[in-house]
Amino acid sequence: MIPSSLSQFVDRLEQIRRTLPQTVPPTVRLIAVTKQVSAEVMRIAYDAGIRDFGENRIQEAEDKQAELQDLTDVTWHLIGHLQSNKAAKALELFSWIHSVDSLKLAQRLNQIAEASPDQPKVCKPKICLQVKLLPDPNKFGWSASELLSDLPLLDECTRLDITGLMSIPPYGLEPSETLSVFTQTRDLAEKIRQQNCRYIQMQELSMGMSDDYPLAIQSGATMIRLGRTLFGDRS
Repeated sequence: MIPSSLSQFVDRLEQIRRTLPQTVPPTVRLIAVTKQVSAEVMRIAYDAGIRDFGENRIQEAEDKQAELQDLTDVTWHLIGHLQSNKAAKALELFSWIHSVDSLKLAQRLNQIAEASPDQPKVCKPKICLQVKLLPDPNKFGWSASELLSDLPLLDECTRLDITGLMSIPPYGLEPSETLSVFTQTRDLAEKIRQQNCRYIQMQELSMGMSDDYPLAIQSGATMIRLGRTLFGDRS
């Protein structure tokens, strides 16, 4: 028998499946944020059609991947802050790393990947560069000017598939302010395209969470990261 909490989740997920298509175009990739979500609940989400799971912490992701290794068509996304000393493990576990927030981290990931060309566990991940377009002591990332300045060195990280930007607005903004952050992120991606980098692509915008994803989609998000909307509140 499914515990009541899981039963409630099934009901919520079914409701979301009916309503999300009204606000999320089919071109936008839905990433289920599964921090503090059990592998059991993730299996239910999988059975409901979810194939993209986003994790914040390396160890939690590794444990869940071991439990869910039979789900071979799942794509794993790292969306939380990545410390340089855990970069090698991140390359083993994730197909996407959304939270590359500094040149130092990008170069470290590239260095590890270059040194491991024959190791099947080390993938060439798709990378989003995390930007911080408003001051926020709780967030990491480049300012627009810093990122534009670092582009030539980032373009030398040829073992990384740099494919877009990630943005997380500060908490407590008015909707108009949040929308401005998202549109600035979109505009920054366009500026980067105009630099004609050899390897850096700006095809993806990872923007929008449970409280603001409609604004992100309005601004051109190609990926949204939903946790509470799908799974309810967590501690």
